[in-house]
Amino acid sequence: MNEQLARARRRVDGVLVIDKPWGMSSNAVLQKVKWLLQAEKAGHTGSLDPLASGVLPLCFGEATKFAQSLLDSDKTYRVEMKLGQSSSTLDAEGELSPAQAVPELDDAGVEAVLAPFRGDLSQIPPMYSALKRDGVPLYRLARRGEVVERAARQVRIHRLDLVQRQADTWVLQVSCSKGTYIRSLVDDIGRAIGCGAYVSALRRSAAGPYHEQQACALPDLLAAHSRGEDLRGHLLAVDSALADWPRLEISAEFAYNLQRGQRPGRVEAAEGVYVAYQAGRLIGVVRVDAMQHVRAERLLRTDT
Repeated sequence: MNEQLARARRRVDGVLVIDKPWGMSSNAVLQKVKWLLQAEKAGHTGSLDPLASGVLPLCFGEATKFAQSLLDSDKTYRVEMKLGQSSSTLDAEGELSPAQAVPELDDAGVEAVLAPFRGDLSQIPPMYSALKRDGVPLYRLARRGEVVERAARQVRIHRLDLVQRQADTWVLQVSCSKGTYIRSLVDDIGRAIGCGAYVSALRRSAAGPYHEQQACALPDLLAAHSRGEDLRGHLLAVDSALADWPRLEISAEFAYNLQRGQRPGRVEAAEGVYVAYQAGRLIGVVRVDAMQHVRAERLLRTDT
C-alpha cells in the first residue's frame, strides 16, 4: 500500500511556521508537512508563489478556525527587482521584453519614484495569479494566451524602502496589506522608472504575528522525521495567531453556557471582538455588542 495512504491520521492542533523553499508550491509544502505530522486537518494561510520563499504559517486542527485572521493580516517581503526589462509573468519565469536603458537616478530620484507607491493603492491583479474567472484560475487562461479584464482592488503599502541598489537591480523591503501582489507592484514601479522591471527574487519575512526567525526549514523537519522525532514539538499554540487581539476572561459558568449555544449574559467590556479565556484556557473568539451581550464567533471544541 502507498505509504502516504497507510499512515494513520491523528488529531493535531497548533500552528507550524514553515520557511517555504524556493520552487515548491504552498500547497505542496502543506501536504508534505501534513503527512509528516499525520494530521487530520490542515490549511495554509495565504499562498506564496513557487519562486518565492519564506514565512508560510500552516494551521492544524483547531487552529484552522482562526486561519482567516492570518489571511487578513499584513505581510512583509524582501524583493529583488531587475530593471531594464518587463516580464509576461512579472517575474523571472516569463518571457522578457527587449532590453531598455536604465535611467541613472540619484537618491532624490529614487525617492520620487517610490513615494507614490506608499499608502493606499488601486492594484490590478496579474493574469498569472490563482484568482479565478468562471471557476478557472487566471494563470491557466494566461497560459492559453487569453487576457481577461480584472477588477482593481484596494491595497495598502505600509512601508516601501530601498535597502540595496546596483546598476540594474534594486532590493526593496515592503510591508503591505492582504491581497497585495508584489509582482504587480514591481511592474508598476518599473513603468514609473520608464525602463520596465520584474521580480527576480522574493522572500516573505513576516506574516501577521509570525516572522522568519520562528520558521522551520522543511529539510530540517524531514531530517527530524527520519530520526523518529515527534514533530509536534515544533507547533506553536492555537492562539498564537491571535496574539495581538484583546483578551476577555470569562467565568466557568459563562464558558459552559457559551459553548452550548446558550445566551451566557453580559460582560464588563467595550463593544468589539475578543479572544475569550476561562482560567487561562482558550475558549475561542467572541463578539461583544453595544449592550455588552456576548455572541460566539469561533469556539474551540469542548474537549480541547
